Amino acid sequence: MKIPAIKFRTPLQKEWDKLEKQEAALLAKKIQKQQSKLNSLLAEKVPPGLQKTMDNAFNKAFHMVFTKGTGIIEKTYNKEKAQETAFINHTLAARAKPSRKALKRVKTDAGKAANLNLAVSAAAGVGLGMLGIGIPDIVLFVSLVLKNMYQIATSYDIDYNKEKERKFILLVIQGALTFGKQQQRIDQEIDHFIDYGYFRNDESLDKYIADCSACLSTELLYMKFLQGIPLVGAVGGAYDFVYMKQINEYAKLKYHKRFLTEKIYK
Repeated sequence: MKIPAIKFRTPLQKEWDKLEKQEAALLAKKIQKQQSKLNSLLAEKVPPGLQKTMDNAFNKAFHMVFTKGTGIIEKTYNKEKAQETAFINHTLAARAKPSRKALKRVKTDAGKAANLNLAVSAAAGVGLGMLGIGIPDIVLFVSLVLKNMYQIATSYDIDYNKEKERKFILLVIQGALTFGKQQQRIDQEIDHFIDYGYFRNDESLDKYIADCSACLSTELLYMKFLQGIPLVGAVGGAYDFVYMKQINEYAKLKYHKRFLTEKIYK
């Protein structure tokens, strides 16, 4: 969606222009996936059926967190304070002519929470990798990913417990970790939701969970296999940080795009 022509560059237009540049740079990196040498070496070592096992593990983890774990996750951070901060930020940004500082403040606060989760993810992945714990780490990884998404959503005053928001979260995770035509298709679906408030190809939440689980099991296959080997697994566990960072960057960009789009077309 293009911002309407404005004779003078307002703070809102400047912030939108900056976002478009950041988005273009990020998506340019996703045109084609570059297979690492480590993945190539591990490809011959991964036992048959491991990806299916991981697929099932991710699927169960998402269902478990969505149905039973969200309340537990909310106890690990001050949700009420985050909501109060979001209310103040959005009130300032809702002015007829919001300042650039007010528009950026929401993104800044979302980034602070997300960056803390990156550190936790790195420590957990390396620690479990040292012990040779790979597949069991999936529940923890999913919990940290969703905590990260919940906190970003809260910073943008969005109720992540709504089904459509859970679907949005699952699409964002996929958009962050996929490449090529698949990534373009997912990115377009996300942008359609941002522009119009509904999905073009809306399906059940179970289908969104299944697709996201398949995406994660494919992308994390080699690293979770490596993480299951004691000591050496620390290398695989460290990649939890890498994947979390990719999700973090993409999520902050898309949620900020939703925020600015609302300001432009409200």
